[in-house]
Amino acid sequence: MIARTLLIAAVPVLAAAQLAPLRPPDVRYEPSSPEIVRAMLRLAGVTQKDVVYDLGCGDGRIVIAAAKEFGARGVGIDIDPQRIAEAEANARAAGVTRRVRFQVGDLFEADVRNASVVMLYLWPWINLKLRPALLRDLKPGARVVSHYHDMGDWPPDRKIEVEGHPIYLWTIPKPR
Repeated sequence: MIARTLLIAAVPVLAAAQLAPLRPPDVRYEPSSPEIVRAMLRLAGVTQKDVVYDLGCGDGRIVIAAAKEFGARGVGIDIDPQRIAEAEANARAAGVTRRVRFQVGDLFEADVRNASVVMLYLWPWINLKLRPALLRDLKPGARVVSHYHDMGDWPPDRKIEVEGHPIYLWTIPKPR
């Protein structure tokens, strides 16, 4: 019975491993430490009322932590099907599948309109390329948090340092 359960659990991971990403990923997979993940979520002031999106979610650790530790709902988007399979398995193991979902997708085409918080751990040029869509599509008051990289001339509301890494917070302003 245990072997059958393991095989059933492994099928999505094996199937995803055979799928190629939609296109080459923009960044290599480098997960944030649990301490940085918690700091990002705290900096954003995540609560159970939030919907946290993680663009380039990797193994899903940020939205899983948002659900498990803060009661939020979450959506993870990654271009690599293998990462999504890992994220789904991690969500099952954490018992948060009712609060999170993961999808294979291009972060530049992601629909983030339902997000109250968007998490990023990307490269500077990717943040800058995403910035207009974030400002256009997110509601006023939504928060954007980036591990390590800023948004160019858009000054952050707050900046903290954890484990020698900067973490930035911006709040989407009301239209003028």
